Amino acid sequence: MAYSIAPGSLALSRPVLDRAGDRRRDDDWLEKAWVSPETQVVVVAGDQIQVVDDRSALRFVPPSEAPEGTRIFLGIDRESGAGMTAEGRAVFGVLAEGEADESYGGLRELGAVLDDREAGIAVHMIGLSNWHGVHTHCANCGEHTEVVEAGHVRHCPVCGRSHFPRSDPAIIVLVTDDQDRALLGRNEAWPAGRYSTLAGFVEPGESLEATVRREVLEETGVIVGPEIQYAGSQPWPLPASLMLGFYAKATGFDIEVDADEIAEAKWFTREDLRALVEAGTMALPGAISISRRLIEGWYGDSLTGSW
Repeated sequence: MAYSIAPGSLALSRPVLDRAGDRRRDDDWLEKAWVSPETQVVVVAGDQIQVVDDRSALRFVPPSEAPEGTRIFLGIDRESGAGMTAEGRAVFGVLAEGEADESYGGLRELGAVLDDREAGIAVHMIGLSNWHGVHTHCANCGEHTEVVEAGHVRHCPVCGRSHFPRSDPAIIVLVTDDQDRALLGRNEAWPAGRYSTLAGFVEPGESLEATVRREVLEETGVIVGPEIQYAGSQPWPLPASLMLGFYAKATGFDIEVDADEIAEAKWFTREDLRALVEAGTMALPGAISISRRLIEGWYGDSLTGSW
């Protein structure tokens, strides 16, 4: 196999900010940064983040205009603009109370239009927002936890446990056969004509390679051999996944779908794929997804048609 994802093409894997983890415990520094008019603040409600009116960029406000809510230090921008010190401009997020309105947007909408800096900020902030939303209480004793370390830890004041954000590793793989055809599947919940690569979560005690083989076999009956190539990774904080992309070579090619998650799976030549996409009878994953980049890496060019 000699496929690859084009460098820089993974829309959500382009962080620019220095996360400056050492500053998360420095309360004096954080307070000075918060009151600086140079500091930028983004506002998130659930998995939606505030955007400018034409929805082409994130909306940043100074701390004086930020709403009430949990304050999260996202990092230091050392490249663009002056800051409160020679270190650079501090960037914070606020977890707004209440529901998102029309001034907010989600990653599926924004991922392909945001620049590297703003895409990294959005992924970081939305991931933390989703984590805070479901970890309000201690998993050890059930008591309400307190937000500490600038929003990156929740601490239980009763039993003393600290709880940290987690990302669930999941593999996503494009499998090819001995004719260099690609294996794509359709989820049971999707309409006819919508296809993607295969994916699944890593189980406890399981390697990434073992997950690739197990998931492909369970979902389609196809046997993956020893040839597995890592292609890249992308955070997907909806709610808390890290997608680890692979190419893999099959040694057994008969398809028998599980009829649970996968309703249909097929082998596609490049000519098949191009003809179906151009005819509008096949929809591929959206431009911000690692699945789309895996498919285009095998195809050898960009493709139209997405959902």
